[in-house]
Amino acid sequence: MSTILYALGRWATRAKTLVLILWIAVLALLGTGAALFGQGANAPITIPGTESQEAITQLGLTFPEVSGTSATIIVVAADGESVEDAPYRTIIEDASADLEDADGVTAVQTPFSEQASGGLSDDGQAALITVQIEGEVSSVSADTIAAIEQTTDEIRDQLPAGAEASYGGEALSTSVPAISPTEAIGVLIAFVVLILTLGSLIAAGMPLLIAILGVGVSIAGLFFVTAFVDLTSTTPMLALMLGLAVGIDYTLFIVSRHQEQLRAGLSVDESIARATATSGSAVVFAGLTVIIALVGLSVAGIPFLTALGVAAAAAVAIAVLIAITLTPAVMAMAGMKILPKKQRRALRESAAEGASADATAHAEALRAPSRADRFFGGWVGVATKRPLVTILSILVLLGVAAVPALDLRLALPNATSLSAEDPARVTYELTGEHFGEGANGPLLLTGSIITSTDPLGLMEDLADEVRKVPGVADVPLSTPNQGADTGIIQVVPDEGPHAESTTELVHTLREMHDEWEAEYGVSLAVTGFTAVAIDVSALLMQALLPFGILVVGLSLILLAMVFRSVWVPIKATLGFLLSVGAAFGAVVAVFQWGWFGDLLHVASTGPILSFMPIILMGVLFGLAMDYEVFLVSRIREEYVHGADAQSAIRRGFVGSAKVVTAAALIMFAVFAAFVPEGDPSIKVIALGLAVGVFVDAFIVRMTLVPAVLALLGDRAWRMPRWLAKVLPSFDVEGEGLARELAHAEWPADMPHAAIAADRLLLPGGVKVDGLRLAHGQGLLLDPRHPASLPLARAITGRGPVKAGTLKVDGLLLPERASSLRSRSAWADTTSLREALRDHPAVLLLDLRAAAEAPIPLDRVDAMRSAMAARMAELRGADDARGRTAGFTVVVLGDRALADRILPDGITLVRLDDASAVVADPDPEPATTPPAAAPGAVNPAAVLAQISEGEVR
Repeated sequence: MSTILYALGRWATRAKTLVLILWIAVLALLGTGAALFGQGANAPITIPGTESQEAITQLGLTFPEVSGTSATIIVVAADGESVEDAPYRTIIEDASADLEDADGVTAVQTPFSEQASGGLSDDGQAALITVQIEGEVSSVSADTIAAIEQTTDEIRDQLPAGAEASYGGEALSTSVPAISPTEAIGVLIAFVVLILTLGSLIAAGMPLLIAILGVGVSIAGLFFVTAFVDLTSTTPMLALMLGLAVGIDYTLFIVSRHQEQLRAGLSVDESIARATATSGSAVVFAGLTVIIALVGLSVAGIPFLTALGVAAAAAVAIAVLIAITLTPAVMAMAGMKILPKKQRRALRESAAEGASADATAHAEALRAPSRADRFFGGWVGVATKRPLVTILSILVLLGVAAVPALDLRLALPNATSLSAEDPARVTYELTGEHFGEGANGPLLLTGSIITSTDPLGLMEDLADEVRKVPGVADVPLSTPNQGADTGIIQVVPDEGPHAESTTELVHTLREMHDEWEAEYGVSLAVTGFTAVAIDVSALLMQALLPFGILVVGLSLILLAMVFRSVWVPIKATLGFLLSVGAAFGAVVAVFQWGWFGDLLHVASTGPILSFMPIILMGVLFGLAMDYEVFLVSRIREEYVHGADAQSAIRRGFVGSAKVVTAAALIMFAVFAAFVPEGDPSIKVIALGLAVGVFVDAFIVRMTLVPAVLALLGDRAWRMPRWLAKVLPSFDVEGEGLARELAHAEWPADMPHAAIAADRLLLPGGVKVDGLRLAHGQGLLLDPRHPASLPLARAITGRGPVKAGTLKVDGLLLPERASSLRSRSAWADTTSLREALRDHPAVLLLDLRAAAEAPIPLDRVDAMRSAMAARMAELRGADDARGRTAGFTVVVLGDRALADRILPDGITLVRLDDASAVVADPDPEPATTPPAAAPGAVNPAAVLAQISEGEVR
């Protein structure tokens, strides 16, 4: 990974203008597509396959008058007056007649209708006009809403003094999220933190502008995708929030490492490449964890949640891509100006010939411990002085913070989440006051009655049965459709849609299904907006456990891959669960219990947004792993380079804490800015993420983690040998890159060797030392020799290298094994010509099978010609680069046969003549660290210098 990113950083530095133009072009293209084809993100929250959703779909076919969505207008008479008297009745009936002609309205039910009761309050002071609207909530046209608003205004103008009218209902109970000026405060705070961290306006503005460009690409892409996929209104805002937060942080990590290396004297281009390779590797891994967790939301099997997770994951993926491509390009444009003026001046003076002692001392002072280093040194010292006390204190603190989470209840938002002045909220409260809370969340029972000979009588009998069910306040409507094949029963619960008794009523009505079907021959399904919301919440709650297992499992596996440890992943995962518990506790305390409700502008208390927990777990998992990787990888870096466990904790913590703190503060500010004035669906998620990030970064990662590592000591970095073999390695510290840089000019005795190996350990205990093969030479491997097959596999990138140093065609192994496989071929006499068509630079000619059967002369000639053509092709390319002509040939088989096939210009050298080979019956352990080649720089020392920015 680090090697690939190093090359990417090099390329982006050279092609900086092209990279910037490409990203701007992508933004313009997606923006144009969104403007021309985007349909808007306003899809309803539904779960296909549930009883309530299927019943609604069926009603749309058989009973369109009650399908779709609805709005209500409530008229409340002045004190002492009745809506049944003049002029109220006339005003209501005239308004209802006018609404029937409105665009999108399928039916209007007045409180004086003969088909239904319940439109009038018991005291006669209030009346409800129900407007049935075609389509779902998301498809209600602006003209329909405008007609309802205008009619309500006309009613209000005609009412006597003291009376009031308001509109609301299902169609108007949710709001579309929008950006408010408050969100800009989060960006402003992020900018201030960046200035304090990076010390330069240019450096501080870079993460911000790059993140904003990335967010622009993400949002434009999402709205373009709405031409093909339905997205909920929450999706773009979540993508905006996440894309902005991680985009700033990811760029900050790379820019910060670049500044460190420039201060240490690296050239701009080299520093950019190394920063992209080292910090960029951690960025890629951190981004992958967030993406995997978000895509993992699909485990719930809920389409809208899957779309939301994939969309948010796409925003994070764009943030990663733009961080590792555009950031190097922009850093190349900035050059040394990315450093503060004082630091640039000191570096120029110290680098100048005959620099004064003062200038040199000033430059050295730039590398001396800063005030921030001393502060974080004290922090980690306190955390690790008595690690057990620290651990227990944090466990108690976060355990108490998580207590409110035990009271967590879930529901979809309704009008109660709107501001107190919103007409839909006013209507909701007036309806509850005059008709009972249950009138705000009626249920529908529907089923086929096509076999009934008395549809009206049947529906009345069923209504009587429903009235007997505990929790039913009223049954205002029970009627067949015009075709008498489908019936509906409207049920008003005793309490509101979010009440636990209403959920119990839904379950009770469904439990009565078999009994009523046996008695009346009708299969009744429970549906309606309230029932759909209850079903959605129930399924989301059920999905929490499998999703939690997925997230925890991923956490363990991914961190084991990165840190080659067992205890570190366990500690990180338990810390994540503590952060999630504290975040859930804060959300429940604010949005259910009402703590700080006025301060945070919480409109009302009640159940939490249904999909908040699963989204919070997914996003916070990724962010928690960000901080874990950036902090602990630096600690591990110190440990693997020779520091003892305690010293490694202190050095690694001090080296990374400043950037981790800045990143956490930025992310906290961005999330917190969406809370005070945010959309109800977003602010609950934003608060949970803000609290979760703060707790995870400062309490778990920066306090609990050092304490646990201090308590574990050396045990923290151990992994069973069998597990180390199973798990792939993810080099986020750039060890592979450091080893490549250390061996760039190796071997010193033959810098451009085609194949070189020193102290090489292969499977089967095979040791190869001092192997040198020049271009123009071929290596002959005797199939009977125990070293031949393992070495052949290693030379072509198809076999493991346990220890030592091996370089083939300029590629160091095992770091560049994948690159070597792409430019090498393994062929026998039957597949040689086909293999050469892929233009390999390394060819292994396997003659083991050919030794048993003669090869026709015409095939021999064809093989010689094909190989000669490939040699001529490579000779031209090599000459242009000033290198020795020829390509690498390894023969596994008999020399006499090889001499017949190989063209002139290739000299075969036996393995035993080219190196010292030993077959050891007791092989060394696979965990033996790679040995440095004679004359090569120590890779560990180089990596340590890269980390400290000391390589020039």
